[in-house]
Amino acid sequence: DTDILAAFRVTPQPGVPPEEAGAAVAAESSTGTWTTVWTDGLTSLDRYKGRCYHIEPVAGEESQFIAYVAYPLDLFEEGSVTNMFTSIVGNVFGFKALRALRLEDLRIPTAYVKTFQGPPHGIQVERDKLNKYGRPLLGCTIKPKLG
Repeated sequence: DTDILAAFRVTPQPGVPPEEAGAAVAAESSTGTWTTVWTDGLTSLDRYKGRCYHIEPVAGEESQFIAYVAYPLDLFEEGSVTNMFTSIVGNVFGFKALRALRLEDLRIPTAYVKTFQGPPHGIQVERDKLNKYGRPLLGCTIKPKLG
C-alpha cells in the first residue's frame, strides 16, 4: 500500500550479475545519478529510492531475469500518470549495464490510483464521441521512442 511495484524483464550485459542489473534499474529509475548533486545532502535519499527486492530467472530464457522493484509513493506527484511513467521508465531503457529491458507489470496502490482525476464521464462517452470501439484509446505520444 506504500509502494508502486514494477516487474522488469532484464537481460544484463555479459559479466553483469542479475542482482547488480536489478539494483541499477531501481537506482536509475528513482534517485540514482552519475554525478554528485549538491542537494543530496539536504535530505535522506533512502526514503525515496527504488529498491530491487527480488530477482528470478525467466524459465526457458538464458540470461533473462525478472527484477521486482518497489518505488515509494513519496517519489511521485499525486494525480500525474505522466510523472509516474516518466519516473519509472523514462530514462532507464538506454542503461549501459543492460542488453535489454522491458516493463512486464506494474502494481499501483489503490490510494494512489484514486488521486488520478480521469475524464469527467465514462469511457463509453469517449468512444461514442470518437466512434472508436474494440481497441485501446490513447491520448498521448508514446514514449520513450525506441528503435
